[in-house]
Amino acid sequence: MTQEDQKHTRVNKALLSRLEGSTLAWFSKKMPPWVTPDLLTIFGFLGTLLIGVSYYLTNHNPAFLWLASLGLVINWFGDSLDGTLARFRKIERPRYGFFIDHAIDGIGEVIIMVGIGLSPYVDFRIAMIALVGYLLLANLVYILTYIRNEFRISYIGLGPTEVRLILIVTNAMVFFLGNSHIQTRFGVFTGYDFVIMVLSVLLFSICIAITFINGSQLAKLEGKK
Repeated sequence: MTQEDQKHTRVNKALLSRLEGSTLAWFSKKMPPWVTPDLLTIFGFLGTLLIGVSYYLTNHNPAFLWLASLGLVINWFGDSLDGTLARFRKIERPRYGFFIDHAIDGIGEVIIMVGIGLSPYVDFRIAMIALVGYLLLANLVYILTYIRNEFRISYIGLGPTEVRLILIVTNAMVFFLGNSHIQTRFGVFTGYDFVIMVLSVLLFSICIAITFINGSQLAKLEGKK
């Protein structure tokens, strides 16, 4: 379930946050009683497994890209709605929800990026660099949640939902247009490689900026020694 400790302020300034928020609120009102936040968490994780397996299966047929995109939608639905539903029904379990949601998120990102790296579209090394960037950023988010009592979901307008959408659009483009190969001085890279590399650069840049800005602010607040 996705609920942060009640002492924490949730901050989401992603590009799609308003649309996503209203959509999730609508779904929460329509969910039958037997659909529980825990069930949605499991459903979202099954979507994660579908993503990883589908990317790997693209080695046999590129049509599995569509199944990977379906997995991204399922993952979004379960992972995003579980906490919203809990808050709507006023059945939050802050510490349990925070722990389970983000523990599963970490496992899920490993599954997704390994799947992408084992596909014929992205160099495994590039996928692992992106995974390291994600885990570093997640680590900083959790640290700042403790230090600042603020759980930030998005940076520079991008959050998990926007990243999922980027992957879905890239899947469609690769399926219809092919995965072009580009010769550079560092070797041959595919179009999908460049998408993951751009995301990696953003992740590492945000990590560096967050570390420097918050380190400087905290030093001023507590005094340099």
